[in-house]
Amino acid sequence: MVNVAYLYPWDVVGDPSAPRRLAELGVEAVALAASYHSTRAATPYHPAHRVLDVPYPAFYLPIRESSWGRLVPAAPTWTPADAYLQARDALKAVGLKVHAWTVLTHNSRLGAAHPDLVVRNAFGDAYPYALCPSHEDVIEYCENLVREILDLGEPDGLILEACGPMGFGHTSVHEKTSGADWTPADTDLLSLCFCTNCASRYPEPTRFVIRSAIDRTTPTPTPDGTAPTPRTNGTTTAPTTNGTTTNSTTNGTTKDSATDGSATDSATDGRKATPATSGAPTSPAAKARTTGPTARSTPATPPATGPTTVDQALGDLADEVREIRTALTTTLRRRLISVARRTAPNVPITVHANPDPWATGAFAPLPAGDPDVDVLVGNCWGAPATDAARLTRLGELATASQRVGAYVLALPPRPADAEVLADQLRTYAKAGAAEFHLYHAGLASPHRLQALTKALNLYRELR
Repeated sequence: MVNVAYLYPWDVVGDPSAPRRLAELGVEAVALAASYHSTRAATPYHPAHRVLDVPYPAFYLPIRESSWGRLVPAAPTWTPADAYLQARDALKAVGLKVHAWTVLTHNSRLGAAHPDLVVRNAFGDAYPYALCPSHEDVIEYCENLVREILDLGEPDGLILEACGPMGFGHTSVHEKTSGADWTPADTDLLSLCFCTNCASRYPEPTRFVIRSAIDRTTPTPTPDGTAPTPRTNGTTTAPTTNGTTTNSTTNGTTKDSATDGSATDSATDGRKATPATSGAPTSPAAKARTTGPTARSTPATPPATGPTTVDQALGDLADEVREIRTALTTTLRRRLISVARRTAPNVPITVHANPDPWATGAFAPLPAGDPDVDVLVGNCWGAPATDAARLTRLGELATASQRVGAYVLALPPRPADAEVLADQLRTYAKAGAAEFHLYHAGLASPHRLQALTKALNLYRELR
């Protein structure tokens, strides 16, 4: 069993006691953030501070301007520009391997500066924290990120997070979305991108079907897909040519939706924990579809409570939309793997993955597996049984030489209880986990870190 503790560079830089504390935790490696989004982090061990505000996403290695294209990451001001290198050297000095924890499409600073490159939902609303991988500029940025990290950082491993599109779920500053009572299916629908590059890829009625499902109305697009969809509040919405929407009210006035790409930064990824799925369509309409786009029927009127799954909401469109969505992630992942193998052929590649084909966020969809990845890590922040099912599904997708990792939460709401944590580790191991990725060795209190250390020892004794 390989144990990997996740860590920020500022947890080590300026704290000479950090490397030994990490080594005593009982891990073989550290996942050290090389590129990370904004956050507000507790630093319970650091001699200089207890809370660190990280106001924007940053790159923690020296930025060589000639190595970047249109999108250039920002350097931090709250820690040295080469913080990754300083932390890496200190950790390796005590015998720990250092993997480069790389956040890819989650970047509110770049999204705010380049609103034409961000995810937009079916209503045209922009998600400035979410760079859409349908754009070549975004893919090239991710390629440059991987190349620079491997070239400058010389890590023992590469960990890819948000290796696909971000979606609706995002814990931003003063998040005020829960009162809408959107269901998990609704948030998945609101995660489908309709930016200028994505919108044209979908079959014509898709936007209207999604809007109708969210607003609990009946989709009534014309054959060319341009008719407005009635809303329950008496307004209508119609798409503009740039992928945004214009709202027309019954009094004849109009109001354009915001397109300025104003940003909100996140502390954590907000994607819900969902049960593993095989990617097979679940609705009768989707299962019945056999003759292509011309055979589609109009989906049924959404119930008052909304559809329970994306497949139910999309009906006969589900297969095609699913294929389009997963293809975006597949293209990004394969291009990054290609760059990584050319730059550092012997460095193992880990991907944060979700077998759910509709997944968005930190754990990108991987419904068919990928034989070129070394480790597939699944999120284990929810109910242990659900998490275990997800790990089992990843194991079914993995090749004989691949390993499955469990992304284990050691922070609230998990208890600081060694027995409980050890039991969860055993559950994940039985589900196929060969690695424990422990979140988070810098954010956890001394009491929690002690419980985690004891839990790892208990697991070793009783497995």
